[in-house]
Amino acid sequence: MIAKTEEDYTGLKEIGKICGTIRDELIAQTKPGVTTKELDELAGKMLEEAGAVSAPKGVYDFPGYTCISVNEEIAHGIPGDRVIHEGDLVNIDVSASKNGYFADTGRSFVVGEGPEISTKVCEMAKAAFEAGLKKAMPGFNTSDLGEAVYKTAKENNLTVIMTLTGHGIGRSIHESPNHIFNYKNRRDDVQLREGMVIAFEPFISSYEEEFYQKDDDWTLAVDQSKVAQIEHTIIVSKDGPIIVTL
Repeated sequence: MIAKTEEDYTGLKEIGKICGTIRDELIAQTKPGVTTKELDELAGKMLEEAGAVSAPKGVYDFPGYTCISVNEEIAHGIPGDRVIHEGDLVNIDVSASKNGYFADTGRSFVVGEGPEISTKVCEMAKAAFEAGLKKAMPGFNTSDLGEAVYKTAKENNLTVIMTLTGHGIGRSIHESPNHIFNYKNRRDDVQLREGMVIAFEPFISSYEEEFYQKDDDWTLAVDQSKVAQIEHTIIVSKDGPIIVTL
């Protein structure tokens, strides 16, 4: 999507704020003893109160309002009876729509005190996001963001999940550009333009670069690594990127 009108900017900022608020509340409520289903039900209640619709549930018939991934799960985790424990590495991913506008956001974090490597991948996901954000300006290419992410990972003896990517967003949950890779890949490379709306989401991994899909046909997981993601919906602007999901 290319945001052009005041209505576009207002609509994107409204749904971005809703998604960001729900993300932050779920993170605050992620404590030892809570189940991922309880967190998801809270998200459903907050979405309803805000007049918004879950994108995973509404668009893809996903069995949850949000994606909540724990430890070996790195994306698209299905909320259920899984109990959160001290030291778990958790990812909360919230995407939704309101009045025809979509936003998508997520963050990985450690519950309480956890392994040093879990903390490191979370910190480096944030650093990689910030490095890529400097390239989120008109005239740069989507591959430039990926190059910044990969460089940050490698400089810290880490790597990226090669096949998980960011994407365009705005009037639907997934739009062109279809892929914003976390390394310099020219496939589907697109030059950023004023008003372009993207979901930028580095996935930083301690070791593995590929994932597998669990038997539930949704959850993406790894065997040996710790993986962290951070994601925001961004409007590209010559005055600097506008992050609507803060």
